[in-house]
Amino acid sequence: MRTFMHGTAVWGVACPRRPSRVAGVTMAGFRVHDLDALRMVPHPAVTLLLDFGAGSPVVDDAAGRQQRGSIVAGPGIGSGGAVWARGENVECLQVRLSPVIARAVLGASPADLDGALVSLGDLWGREASRIRERLGDVPSWQDRFALTDALLARRYAAGPPVDPEVAWAWHRIVGSRGLARVDGLAAEIGWSRKRLWSRFRSQLGLPPKRAVKLVRFDHAAHRLVAGEGAARVAADSGYADQSHLHRDVMAFTGATPATVAGEPFLAVDDIAWPSRGAPAEPPVSGDLSGSVTGRR
Repeated sequence: MRTFMHGTAVWGVACPRRPSRVAGVTMAGFRVHDLDALRMVPHPAVTLLLDFGAGSPVVDDAAGRQQRGSIVAGPGIGSGGAVWARGENVECLQVRLSPVIARAVLGASPADLDGALVSLGDLWGREASRIRERLGDVPSWQDRFALTDALLARRYAAGPPVDPEVAWAWHRIVGSRGLARVDGLAAEIGWSRKRLWSRFRSQLGLPPKRAVKLVRFDHAAHRLVAGEGAARVAADSGYADQSHLHRDVMAFTGATPATVAGEPFLAVDDIAWPSRGAPAEPPVSGDLSGSVTGRR
């Protein structure tokens, strides 16, 4: 376990030694004695927070509701800077799921989360309590990662896949770092724009245009954290100008680009998520005529 310090806060951070057996899954473990007002920054993944420690994280959402313990959050949760986490003696394992595999793993579409935080118990019932107990019983972080990975692999194998066309469109958006055009994606697949929007939204939890903006923002935000200037980031990331970047960052986080550059939620990524926090995507292949294939 490595140490991450931000201000006076000290976090313990653990990473798996091996990649997940399920493409589209990344994990990290956290131990924080005093988690004080951590702003959750929107991310292009479904977040699964598995709590098992003596303490319990508390997450406050935009509507003033609180969730305690293990939770699930859809892609882009935290927009406007309205979701904050806190707690004492927190120990948890955080999983980031590609939206392409989230429906199979969760047993529900990310769209069913409706942009809100949901208790894992509401989705998994007693299995949520069992996984909490088992994570607390095993002796090491690597054992916890292995236990969680086996659970995710089992659920993924039994769950329904998304349409291969939808998966292909998502991979193109991620691969382009948010520079893909939705109309162009629909044309390459051979679908109408309306059909792509409908299937994408219902299966991944956000419409394609929002996905493009979220992926572009995530890439730009991590470059800001790395110390690059806002003007350079805006020019290289597909924004019209620096003011456009500023507006997007404010819309997603409620903070300026300068403030976002120091957010611990992003700054810890170099330790917890060496690949910049983006889950390795499942392989999907297809040609430009719309013959797209994926897991069935």
